[in-house]
Amino acid sequence: MKQKLVSILLCMVMAVSLAACGSVDKSTGTADAPESKEDTAETETAADTAEAADDAQLSGGDYKIAVVPKLTSIAWFQRMEVGVNEYAEENGVDAFYTGPSEGDGALQAQVIEDLISQGVDAICVVPFSTESLEPVLKKAREAGIVVISHEASGMENIDYDIEAFNNEEYGKHFMEVLGEAAGGKGEYLFEVGSLTSESHNQWVDAAKALQEEKFPEMKQYGDKIETADDQSKSYDKVKEALTANPNIVAIQGSAMPDVAGAALAVQELGLAGKVKIAGTSLVSVAGKYVEDGTIEMISFWDPALAGKAMIELALKVLNGEEIQTGTDLGIDGYTNLTLDGKVLTGQAWIDVTKDNVDDPAYDF
Repeated sequence: MKQKLVSILLCMVMAVSLAACGSVDKSTGTADAPESKEDTAETETAADTAEAADDAQLSGGDYKIAVVPKLTSIAWFQRMEVGVNEYAEENGVDAFYTGPSEGDGALQAQVIEDLISQGVDAICVVPFSTESLEPVLKKAREAGIVVISHEASGMENIDYDIEAFNNEEYGKHFMEVLGEAAGGKGEYLFEVGSLTSESHNQWVDAAKALQEEKFPEMKQYGDKIETADDQSKSYDKVKEALTANPNIVAIQGSAMPDVAGAALAVQELGLAGKVKIAGTSLVSVAGKYVEDGTIEMISFWDPALAGKAMIELALKVLNGEEIQTGTDLGIDGYTNLTLDGKVLTGQAWIDVTKDNVDDPAYDF
């Protein structure tokens, strides 16, 4: 795309030069008369076209930007696709959404390999497994591709990572809710989409640290439950744990479908209201369980806005703009970013309880 633009501009410059100098009559060897008003108008039009092409380059019209979610088959990332498509249409940017249909680090890495072969200008990615993606993202950057990650603050082979909020504080606030609801006693479960999902592990590790400090009579039961961002797996594994251990009083979910699967298991076992649940989800997925009281609280950030923020940040990097604390992406929750190393942090999380679950602003 960039080479094509350069070729077009060179042709325009040559055309303008010939018009300015006048052509030569082959039969006489003499130059034609100076350009007419019509010739001058054509020259100005060519210059305007070249200037417009430069403006398109600066605004991102000539860049090709791919957004790669963990997987495409769940509501969370389908919401992100909405944001990507809206941004592309509203800003005239060639941004598109592509990824594996299931949560698998190797499949996501293959998608990125294909994008490298296509010669995209930037890759915005939400890693399912940071370990699986480090080698292929290194390859992307060596090819001159800008890499922006989300939910992956510890990655090395990126230009920047953008987070909706401070991950430790986000995880702690779930344990605050669960500890208070459970009276500070009993055992609890942690669910993560993947044992290598960086943000999920940051949330539950921070929650455990807060529990040990503030609710010493509580303790974690077993290991972290890995759900692969699959609601049915959450349901099966939570039901198995609750059946085996009647002392479980709380569940913290991380992947978007986790708490909905856990809530169904709790209801089927007649434990609604006795086992407290909180975690990341969407109203469209878990709202009914919040409304009936099976889930204490869900929290989230709008994946559509996160998708837009990644693209906007990629454009700023491609255009050579300075990225620093205070950077404003012009997107709600990402207007006053804090920079620490390669990590940019916004202020974009939302809590939903029975009191505001019916708010139409959160119905997605």
